[in-house]
Amino acid sequence: MDTIYPKVGVPFGCYLTWFGFIMRRILVTSALPYANGQIHLGHLVETIQTDIWVRFQKLQGHECRYFCADDTHGTPVMIRARQEGITPEALVERMHAEHLHDFTGFYIAFDNYYTTNSPENRLLSEEVYLNNRQAGNIRVSTVRQAYCERDQMFLPDRFIRGTCPTCGAEDQYGDACEICSGSHAPLDLKHPRCALCGDAPVERDSEHFFFRLTAFEPFLKAWTRSGALQPEMANKLDEWFKAGLQDWDISRDGPYFGFEIPDAPGKYFYVWLDAPIGYMASCWEWCKRHGRDFDAIWRRDDLMEVYHFIGKDILYFHTLFWPATLHGAGFRTPTAVYVHGFLTVNGQKMSKSRGTFITARHYLEHLDPEYLRYYYAAKLTARVDDLDLNLDDFILRVNSDLVGKVINIASRCAGFIQKRFAGRLTDTCPDDGGLHDQLVAAGVEIAQLYEAREFSKAMRAIMNLADLANRYVETKAPWNLAKDPERQQELHDTCTVALNLFRILMIYLQPVLPVTAEKSREFLQLPPWSWEARHIPFAPGHAIHPFTHMMARVDPKKVETLIQAVTPPASSAPAAPVVKKKAAPAETPLPVPAPPLEEATLEIETFAQMDLRVAKILTASPVEGADKLLQLTLDLGELGTKTVFAGIRAAYQPDTLPGRMTVMIANLKPRKMRFGLSEGMVLAAGPGGDQLFLLSPDSGASPGMRIR
Repeated sequence: MDTIYPKVGVPFGCYLTWFGFIMRRILVTSALPYANGQIHLGHLVETIQTDIWVRFQKLQGHECRYFCADDTHGTPVMIRARQEGITPEALVERMHAEHLHDFTGFYIAFDNYYTTNSPENRLLSEEVYLNNRQAGNIRVSTVRQAYCERDQMFLPDRFIRGTCPTCGAEDQYGDACEICSGSHAPLDLKHPRCALCGDAPVERDSEHFFFRLTAFEPFLKAWTRSGALQPEMANKLDEWFKAGLQDWDISRDGPYFGFEIPDAPGKYFYVWLDAPIGYMASCWEWCKRHGRDFDAIWRRDDLMEVYHFIGKDILYFHTLFWPATLHGAGFRTPTAVYVHGFLTVNGQKMSKSRGTFITARHYLEHLDPEYLRYYYAAKLTARVDDLDLNLDDFILRVNSDLVGKVINIASRCAGFIQKRFAGRLTDTCPDDGGLHDQLVAAGVEIAQLYEAREFSKAMRAIMNLADLANRYVETKAPWNLAKDPERQQELHDTCTVALNLFRILMIYLQPVLPVTAEKSREFLQLPPWSWEARHIPFAPGHAIHPFTHMMARVDPKKVETLIQAVTPPASSAPAAPVVKKKAAPAETPLPVPAPPLEEATLEIETFAQMDLRVAKILTASPVEGADKLLQLTLDLGELGTKTVFAGIRAAYQPDTLPGRMTVMIANLKPRKMRFGLSEGMVLAAGPGGDQLFLLSPDSGASPGMRIR
């Protein structure tokens, strides 16, 4: 049996050995969505990433529990409830039901989805605070605080906005910057204003409680370099260590929706103190219902691995405040914190005006959730790169990979089994030229990629296997075998082999496509899958059900309808006057000469936006119906492969290009052509025609290297 070990240091006690199989005990969380807003596609980057990883661990046979909850406290919830004329408790209860409904719609399989407004969270928050106070980790200070005279209240962090004191970004909250991820005090903001009324706040004195974060610097430096963080995140924390840590204000003045601090009437725990404790509270509530030992999980670090999946905007809270408060209170710290980037849509930040701020609910009204699960998986890596949802690429990739490559294998072969062979596969294992063994062996690498959260590489590896399976079907051509009465055994063997390969592919895709995988398992009449089940071919004469519809192609019209549904109506401003174009002259005019070089200059900032990469040409072929074009498949290393249509046919014979290195602009918006989708541009020089010369790097360059 294959064993995949985590890359971070995990105590041996986190494993159980059972008949030679090493079972890991794993607790996983994703960041708590705030109860003041709807779930959108940005939230789903994280929950889908987490859910895929959890499902993979369970498929491996490990005990893996996925806990999450709604983050319910803070002034925004209190004020929204006031605006709606309901209590904060009623609001968070309603939002909890809506959030869970949306997550369930995307097949996010929490073991427990709870709330931070719970008795378990109150007790744990008080224990964390009191233990730290007893250990001398809490100090009391009188602070100057922002106060709005119009609204007659001290302004919580999220109700004061201004310019970030670190990077100068405008319109940032009072506790953290969304641009540089730095943490700051509300009064450190430049040009502060009340987010409720817009008035400039005044300063007033108030007594507050501070967690002595500065006392934990040696511990935090060691923990952040223990393997618990991605290297780039550990490097980011080094910047904050060099700048100097600050003690953390963990109290807020009333009115405030949250937990009152023991022995401090009118003072409340800051939401960021009790929010991550919500991970523990969700676990505790589950433990009580299932008779499990909560203390064995959170007061010891040798019995269970603990992993947090978060976005890079909350790095400071999860990698400094959270481990320090846990350590100070006598609880265990996380095994690792995995950080991901933000979501963009069509290369830009999500925007309501552009129709790209898409909620989970809007998406589910129009499209299959497994489309998005697969597309995210095909783009997610272990790094902290932002993920772009390019809608044209989304349509083409899902249709090509899932429907055209994977489902296609079963749909092309299952009908022959039903019509010609009474729904039964062959009685012997047909010779497949080693394909079965090749696909099974690939499971070791694919498992390692899943474990390392390199989902995009895993998807590429699976689709490469699907290409092998499709090539087998194309070569055997069962539709032709069916026409020859003397080749019926070959037809039976071919379809049996193809369905066996399909079975392995669906096991590999089960963490990403849980519903389609289950449909496939039921169609093949097999018991519940495990990762090791890939080794086991069909029994002789195994019966299958008739093939039924599993997944439709993405309909571009439905995508367009979705965008229209989330795009606000045009403003009522008067329309710009229509300028009528003159009719084209009968004779084609001469081309306009290019401007002189000095008129065509670019700002350095504009040029720097181009992502120039070394690319290796894998294949080159003529494009039917286009005399000037060659279709190139380019290898960009970790960025995967891309297809480019290049106008170099007059200069190069296709068979001379594979293996050659060239330079590509890798971040151009994909362009839909009648021949297919061109995903970039290769660079060439010369006057044109047969006098074009591809640019090539010096020897030693490798695919994916950035041109600097």
